[in-house]
This record gives sequence, C-alpha cells and structure tokens, in this order.
Amino acid sequence: MQQSLTERRKEALRLEIAVAALQLFTSQGVVATTGEQIARVVGISSRTLWRHFPSKESCVLPLLGAGLDFIVERLRHWPRDMSLLEFFAKTCREGDLPAAVPAILDLIRMTSTESALRAVWLQAHDEALPVLTELLAERSGAQAGDLRVAVHAATLNGALRAAMEEFARRYADFPEASDSEIASCLNAALNAAAEGLPY
Repeated sequence: MQQSLTERRKEALRLEIAVAALQLFTSQGVVATTGEQIARVVGISSRTLWRHFPSKESCVLPLLGAGLDFIVERLRHWPRDMSLLEFFAKTCREGDLPAAVPAILDLIRMTSTESALRAVWLQAHDEALPVLTELLAERSGAQAGDLRVAVHAATLNGALRAAMEEFARRYADFPEASDSEIASCLNAALNAAAEGLPY
C-alpha cells in the first residue's frame, strides 16, 4: 500500500529529527543533549518534537529500526524453495545488505552504556517481533499465536540484534570493516540460532 503525502512528510520529519539527535548524542553525549536542542537543529518547535517522540532518546528510533525494516522487507521476498539460512547466505553473498553507517554503529555501541538508548534499541526489536512472527507463521502455515512460531520469531529477532551488536563492537576496533563483516556476523548469529539449545 502506498503512503499518503502526509505520511511521507511525517516519516521524513521523524528521520530528520533522528539524524539531528544522533549528531548531538555523538558530539556532546546523551545526557548533555536536550529535546529543545534537537528541535532547534531541525528547525521545529519543542512541541512538534514531543508530538513525534515521547523522549529525547526515542528520537533515534527510526535509525535503530532501519536495519530491521530492511530485513523484514527482504523476508517478504524469501523464495518458498529456500531455507532461512540459505536465503540469508544468498543475500549476504550478493552483497544485498545495507552499507555500514559509522554513526549508526556508534549509536548501537552507545546502547550498551546508555540505559535509555538501550530501551529504545530493544523497543525497535520489540516492534519488529509481531511482523517477524506473522511472516514466519504465513511461511509455515501456522497461526501467528502458535508457540513454536513465537519462539522462532523471537530467536530470529535476537540473532539479528546480537549480529548487529557484534558488528558494531568489531567496527569500533576496525574502522575499515566491510559489508562482508556484517554478513559474517549475521551468518554466525543465525547459525548459532539454528543450533537450538544444545546445552
């Protein structure tokens, strides 16, 4: 379904706010940044900012959720005759992953030390979970409320989060890390998830 002009403008403004918040968070820290500063950089009122986001930390949600949105969109084109691991391996081989953005990786690293940002990062994954559950349910012919599907969706979601956190951690030490490193982290996380619980 195509977005209306109003929805596209709202999404564009939310992204502009997110980029401004990220720039301020990385340049002066989360604690030192205020919602008023973010609004000023974007050229909007504080009231408008708070209509879009409930807290200054939540302003970066569109950036933290972008990678998940990409994965969900890719999964919508997952061929019926291919396993999940094969599909992701093919996606990685073809280089069909979003490019690493150093500032977003900085933000993901900040989620390990800033509890409010951690909550936003987890919120992004929480919001993706019902969509992943629906995709896996449709794929398997099960109901979205099926416990196995819920566990599989949660496992996939957790693997995606762990892969991005691992890549962000590695990128801190290796600023020349390539997209193949993203693929490597994603592949390792998904293979670990596919092992189940071998304990």
